[in-house]
Amino acid sequence: MPPRISTSRLTQPQTCECFRSRSRKSPSTPAPSTRQFHATARHGTRLRRNMWEWFQGPGRVFREPLPGSTNYLSAYDKQGNLLRARRNQQEDPEDQDELDQDEDAIVQRELDQGLDDVERENRAIDRATKRSAREEIEERGGIPPERQGDMRPYPLNQSFKSQPVLSEDLREQLYVQVVHYRHDVSSVAATFGVDIRRVAAVVRLKTIEKQWEEEGKQLAKPYAKAVLNMLPTTPFKPETSKPITPHEPINDLPVHPRTRQQIFYPTSESRQFTREDAAKVFDSKLLPADQRIPLPMLVDLERWKLQGLGREERQKKQREMDDAARTAIETAARKKAAWEASALRTVPGRRWDFKFEDISAEKVGKDGRGRQAVGYRYGMPHEDRKRGMVKIPTSVE
Repeated sequence: MPPRISTSRLTQPQTCECFRSRSRKSPSTPAPSTRQFHATARHGTRLRRNMWEWFQGPGRVFREPLPGSTNYLSAYDKQGNLLRARRNQQEDPEDQDELDQDEDAIVQRELDQGLDDVERENRAIDRATKRSAREEIEERGGIPPERQGDMRPYPLNQSFKSQPVLSEDLREQLYVQVVHYRHDVSSVAATFGVDIRRVAAVVRLKTIEKQWEEEGKQLAKPYAKAVLNMLPTTPFKPETSKPITPHEPINDLPVHPRTRQQIFYPTSESRQFTREDAAKVFDSKLLPADQRIPLPMLVDLERWKLQGLGREERQKKQREMDDAARTAIETAARKKAAWEASALRTVPGRRWDFKFEDISAEKVGKDGRGRQAVGYRYGMPHEDRKRGMVKIPTSVE
């Protein structure tokens, strides 16, 4: 244990007094600050005060957000007032009075004005859309749904807009239409305004979800509900006058690589240059735009509408085309099943089933690479490395 030194043997505070007197004589040396870091700057205190003022003022609306709304900052002004509620109050009262009138009286007035069928149908669709929007506003407690200006989650980034996602009811309806009612994917996509690839993905995911529910696996339902509450969704309300809301453009034409080049093609002025001709100019095997779009039946519907056909006639022709396409698919499936039953012999194995088919040696072609030859599916190797093969051209044609 080290020895202790008595306090009486230590020097008294003469040196301390000297140090203090010297420190007073040097005013250029600043005194050390004892304040904490968060309280040093006055600017930081003002920011905190402004933050609490915003919490108690305009920011109080985010403490209890609106149900069924995204509640982004761009949807409110600096005072915390909802912008789309103000726009709803500024709508024309004459339009509201027209929506309250009887539909038969409106149709009779349009007939007296001499409007054609297409114009009257467009006006009827607009009125139905406005009535459904008003019903939705009444269901939401007088608050209109979000618009494009309300879909900006970052106020300083005006280019980014939050895109809507499919609601749970709409995804369930897509699954029911495809799986239970046996409708083809293209018709369901055209009816609900959802892309074909998205409909197929929803059906696959819903199938897995149903399978997991049967197996008793636990699903993340609270997480999915929380995410859907924060994002704009495309609803499905069968009890309303307009239950289907289009989700996205479904007939966009992808850019073909053959059409990326610029071609100056001379043609006669007296000749009608159609889309088929333009496709042949780019490539001899390229189909026109009307046949390459995902849903060609929408073009037929629009063409029938321009021809003056009524809605019942267009729906009848579309049902006939759907029935014909479904019959052709079923016929092809039956023919394929009958051919496999007659031409293929199946030998069941322990892990795989082996299928045998009779092949004619006359179908291999002159060079042995016929489409019906054995091994055509897997390709045939080149003969460049064989001994004695001539690899240079021997004649010029």
